[in-house]
Amino acid sequence: MKWSEQAWQSIEEIYSFILQMPFIKELSSGKLPKNKFQFYMMQDALYLEHFGRALAVIGAKAEGINDALAYMRFAENAIVVEKALHEFYFSDFGIVNEGNIQPACHHYIHFLKSSAAFEGAEIAMAATLPCFWIYKNVGDHILANHRPADNPYQKWVQTYGGEDFALAVKNAIAICDRAAENATASARKKMTEAFITASRMEYEFWNAAYELKTWES
Repeated sequence: MKWSEQAWQSIEEIYSFILQMPFIKELSSGKLPKNKFQFYMMQDALYLEHFGRALAVIGAKAEGINDALAYMRFAENAIVVEKALHEFYFSDFGIVNEGNIQPACHHYIHFLKSSAAFEGAEIAMAATLPCFWIYKNVGDHILANHRPADNPYQKWVQTYGGEDFALAVKNAIAICDRAAENATASARKKMTEAFITASRMEYEFWNAAYELKTWES
């Protein structure tokens, strides 16, 4: 069994919880309240810059030149391409600026950046993989099961359920599997732990948006 297959099995319950979240269900149907989507987009725009920086650090640490270039491209995509999607929604949904980083976003980006800075490249790759893989699967799930003609969030769904994003996800999974093959048993265990932690943070990120969680003081 490939590392990625084992890793996904370890988060099947988390992923099931994600699909049942009010945020995802209401996003799928187009009934998600506008203020909750605005909160999510503001936090996600802030997240993407730091996610891109973490990916760039991984690219610098990657052993093979092809893997290094792949992560540099992932970083560019996170900062440039996905930012363009956010700019569309900022205009369309009346968002003036990104605001401040709130708790769930803060915890997630610091986990990713500390993993990129202080862990081996293979562990950092595993930590960033859920942001690719879970988003792709959620996008696919929504496209397969919910197709309201007037969903105001359809552009978001099509971005993560689209073929271009699928290719990036497939590449990221393949790179992680190659890294796991060359890693020690201890490093593979840490890869899985990082993958699980990041998957939990994906849940918390969406949950925080639905509940509009901010710093208490």
